[in-house]
Amino acid sequence: MRRLALLAALSALALLAAGCGATSRAAGPAGTSGLSGTPLGATPAPPFSLHDDRGRPVTLAALRGDYVLVTFLYTHCPDVCPLIATNLGVVLRQLPSNRRNVRAVAISVDPAGDTPASVRAFVRAHHLPSTFLYAIGTKPQLQRVWKAYGIAAEKGPENTVNHSAYTVLIDPRGKERVLYDAQVKPRAVLHDLRVLA
Repeated sequence: MRRLALLAALSALALLAAGCGATSRAAGPAGTSGLSGTPLGATPAPPFSLHDDRGRPVTLAALRGDYVLVTFLYTHCPDVCPLIATNLGVVLRQLPSNRRNVRAVAISVDPAGDTPASVRAFVRAHHLPSTFLYAIGTKPQLQRVWKAYGIAAEKGPENTVNHSAYTVLIDPRGKERVLYDAQVKPRAVLHDLRVLA
């Protein structure tokens, strides 16, 4: 219940902003948890079943055993999405050699605009590693995932999408552990991965 309330609040704030819909709520140090992001406890993460730009399945179940950073982006975003993707790419590249069980999954909030070609261009433009997956699907498929994760998304002016912009860190058992806002910083995520290890 706490998770849904927190996600609903972030979604509402996101839709008040223009463009990509970044939230203004900063996830700071969370008291005695030792985490840099906002602790979510350990509730099961909603499953999803989508595909990547080559038609290969992208499912949360297949990533069991890894830490998974789930975020919601679109490839034509003019502001926040490229920053989130770049920061998560930095996390994946800066992992120590003994910590290679971390993946990032960007789930599209623009089913019409996030074509396989635009996803490939986005991944190339932001130099994202192979451990960064970009999941796309039909509008009904994506809407089910948005609903499960408390994501609000609606078309904005000039092909923009106003949407919730946050990242959830899911542990290897499939439990939601930490929430980051749109200003997710590599240093904070790397710190939290060490705390949760």
